[in-house]
Amino acid sequence: MIHPSAIVHESAKIAEDAIIGPNVVIGENVTIGSGTRVIANAFIEFAEIGKNCTISPFATIGSEPQDLGYKGEPTKVVIGDDVIIKENATVHRGAACGDFTTRIGNKCLLMAGTHVAHNCVLADQVIMANLATLGGHCHVGFGAWLGGMTVFHQNVRIGDMAIISGFSASRQDILPYSKGEGRPPVPSGLNVVAMRRRGVSKENRINTNEAFKLLVSPEYNTTQAIEKIKETIPMNEYIENMIKFIQESKRGVLLKSHKTGHHSLEAEDVAEEPVLANV
Repeated sequence: MIHPSAIVHESAKIAEDAIIGPNVVIGENVTIGSGTRVIANAFIEFAEIGKNCTISPFATIGSEPQDLGYKGEPTKVVIGDDVIIKENATVHRGAACGDFTTRIGNKCLLMAGTHVAHNCVLADQVIMANLATLGGHCHVGFGAWLGGMTVFHQNVRIGDMAIISGFSASRQDILPYSKGEGRPPVPSGLNVVAMRRRGVSKENRINTNEAFKLLVSPEYNTTQAIEKIKETIPMNEYIENMIKFIQESKRGVLLKSHKTGHHSLEAEDVAEEPVLANV
């Protein structure tokens, strides 16, 4: 259903059961999937939006990137299924580099006022709280949670299931499965809640925590810590992911601070917890 007051470009492809609300503007080269709702006053252009998404009032998707080198090249935004984009959020289309695309995975939630800059890539189930901001070319891993008013420099990577508290800011990569806060948000422990909810076994949580403690230990540099992990800790996919993430980093990974404050999992943290469905 398309409201009579909506403006829809002739090139747009909209599923028959999609809902386009009043005063919505659908510009060039837009595809909107089945069951998706675009609520009043949203603006969309140069975007492919999947099924069962919700685009809230005054959200802007696919507008030109904030890149002085952009000269009108044919770039776009690609958004997966079951994505919720709240009021006044902005998702810019890609600049003319990489694959020319800004990407948002399935089941993501972008709360009010969030900003996803050009050429960013968000994996599935990412949550960005109010006013969280990503510079261009950031990559956000599966299930990561970015607190309100967090800010990330362009080209920063945020690892799987990492959680960053509000008002934090980073110029460096954020370790997978870690939790942190501050400027910069040096990791203080593992995001064990997310790991439990997503079915990571107790054994894997304990071993991953042991690897984390070595990585942040002042006794070792990063290379030494990785060698110690390989020598002393049973490997699992989560430890392997952390090591690969560190080794592939171009900006460096936040691991240590001159301040104290790291803590490891306590007994109650590694206790079994029922896995929540659909989380």
